[in-house]
Amino acid sequence: MAFTRPTGKHRRPSRAVRAGANAAGIATLAATGVMAGFAAPALAATDDAPRVEDTGLTQAIVIGDDTADRVGEQAEIQRNSADETAARLQAEAAAKKQAAEVKQKADEAKRKADAERAEKERVARDEERKRLNAFVAPIDGSYVSTAYKASSGLWSSGSHTGVDFHAESGTSVHAVGAGTIVEAGWGGAYGNNVVIKHNDGTYTQYGHLSSIDVSVGQTVTPGQQIGFSGATGNVTGPHLHFEARTAPTYGSDIDPVEYLRSHGVNV
Repeated sequence: MAFTRPTGKHRRPSRAVRAGANAAGIATLAATGVMAGFAAPALAATDDAPRVEDTGLTQAIVIGDDTADRVGEQAEIQRNSADETAARLQAEAAAKKQAAEVKQKADEAKRKADAERAEKERVARDEERKRLNAFVAPIDGSYVSTAYKASSGLWSSGSHTGVDFHAESGTSVHAVGAGTIVEAGWGGAYGNNVVIKHNDGTYTQYGHLSSIDVSVGQTVTPGQQIGFSGATGNVTGPHLHFEARTAPTYGSDIDPVEYLRSHGVNV
């Protein structure tokens, strides 16, 4: 025999239907962990505490409006906490990325600065090397007044073993190139004289000085003052006697003008 429902107004859902709906809601809340936030004693202390009802079909947890509100509040708190955690993680990730970018820029700036400093040091070394290897005239703005190998009875060898540069007494005399002082003092016919051994193994001599500013063993650089011109020794007037030699001894002289020109000095 068929079962029929009376017609008329819609009836309120049966207690069993409401219990089933509550059971589904509680199950959802329990799955999200919200229900775990409610302690049994706290719920038991209220008239609104969840209760178990037997609908005849299945047991269900029935909760009232107040409990549902508290469950909703707890769920909202958990959602807010999750949002805050996500925001914090996102901010930390952004901060790490920014720190990495800052470090990368700093590393690039350091590499660039190191490269520029290395280049400046290289240029400075090259300039210093050129300066040390450079040669200059022994007296600024002077000229050769007596040539190399000129003949005269004034010289014991019968000819001039160097050249004379025009200079008044007290004119600054310079080392023509870098080297070490091997003689500084009285040189007989040369008067007060200085002999320098240069880095290329050649020697230069500066004679008839009025005073000497260097001592044996001292190193000098191109253009460094070594004394002042004068008229000491075998002379007829003030000037600088300049010789170029292949050895420190007398008789190893070479053409001083050609020597200076071979080192880039225009005399």
